[in-house]
Order: sequence, then C-alpha cells, then structure tokens
Amino acid sequence: MTSPQTDLSTARGFGALLLTGIVFGVLSSVPALEYPDYLVKLPTLETQVLVAVFAQAAMALTYAWIAALTHRLVKRYDPGLATAYLGLRMVGSGFLFVGIASLLLLLWFSQNALSVDAAAPSYVQITGELLRRGRDMLNHIGMILPWSIGGLILYYSFYKTKLVPRWLSVWGGIGSAATLVATILLMLNIIEMATPAYFVMNTPLALLEVTLAVFLLAKGFRARPPSSEATSFS
Repeated sequence: MTSPQTDLSTARGFGALLLTGIVFGVLSSVPALEYPDYLVKLPTLETQVLVAVFAQAAMALTYAWIAALTHRLVKRYDPGLATAYLGLRMVGSGFLFVGIASLLLLLWFSQNALSVDAAAPSYVQITGELLRRGRDMLNHIGMILPWSIGGLILYYSFYKTKLVPRWLSVWGGIGSAATLVATILLMLNIIEMATPAYFVMNTPLALLEVTLAVFLLAKGFRARPPSSEATSFS
C-alpha cells in the first residue's frame, strides 16, 4: 500500500513531466519544413535544427519516464492492462528517438543538395521529400498511434480508480480517441498535417494535458475509495 505522501510525489512528478513534455514538443518543431523551399532554408537554420534534435531527444526521455511512472497507476486497476499500456507507450517513445535520425539526415542532405548534379533536380526534391515525410510519419503516426491507444488505457484506469475527478478522465478519454482518429485519418491520407481538421482533432488532448498537469501539481491524486485500498503498487 502506498502512503499519501508517495501518491502526492507521484502526482506532482506526473504533472511536471506533462508540462515538460509539452515544452520540449514545441521546441522540437521546425516550422521551415512546412515551406516549399525547406531544402534551401534548412542549411541557414542549423542551430534551430540542432536545438530541435536535442528537444526531441529530451521529449522522448520525458515520455518514457511518464510511461514508467504512470504504469504503476494503471497497475492499480489491472496488472495485465498495465503491461499493455507500458509496452504501447514505450514503443511510441522509441519512434521519437528514430525520428531524430531522420531530422539529422534531412539537415545533412539539405547542406549537400547544392553539390548534387544540377541536371537532376528531381532527385533532390524526391529525396528531400522522402526524408521529410519519413520524419512526419515517425513522429505523427509511429509515435502518436501507440501513445494515444495507451492514453485510452490510462484515462479509463483513472476513471475506474478515481485517482482524478471523473470529468478529467472522461476528457482524457475523449481527447485520446480524437487524437487516435486524427492519426488514423492521417495514416490513410484522408487528412493532412498542418490543416484545421488535424489541429482541431488534436486540441482537446493538448488542453487536457495542461489542465491535468496544473490540477496534479496543485492538488495531487484524490484519496482512493475504500474498495480500492487493498490494491497497491508492486
């Protein structure tokens, strides 16, 4: 059985990690990649790209830490479900690490694109687009698909254990489902990134994570009901 102080430390750690992950997520973006002439812009933005690489590595570590920390919370409800949850979220974190390599390759290619035979501009464009889209797929499909499924497990467990108010659990479940649907639509090429539809479908979960982080930092987890007292971390 865990003590109230342990629960408070876990809650505040989870809240702090959520906010940290959001900050690193913002810093890991490279807006220039959304412009048609990104291969020309990237060599002049080397410092920004390297900052993004570092931020993505830090974000991957933060997400892995979140998965390990919250695994114990899901385990209170169902140990088997907790194993699936941990596996899904660790896979998502792993894709973030792989995405770092694709961004570094894209930077290297952009820096050397001018040395490619000018008679083959299509080669430069196709290779650059392959690297750019590969990074998008790793970060926005490979990572988010298992992460959002894990989110459904996490918030369902929160709903059952009542560690946070149920309105937060329901919001988290709806947000995770919306993000999952957006990711599947992106994977099927029905919608594209950086479009209003994609943004709208991902906004609920982003707002929930900020709200949940603030709640946990301020109040921690709610006291467990008597029926769940027999279940503890292991």
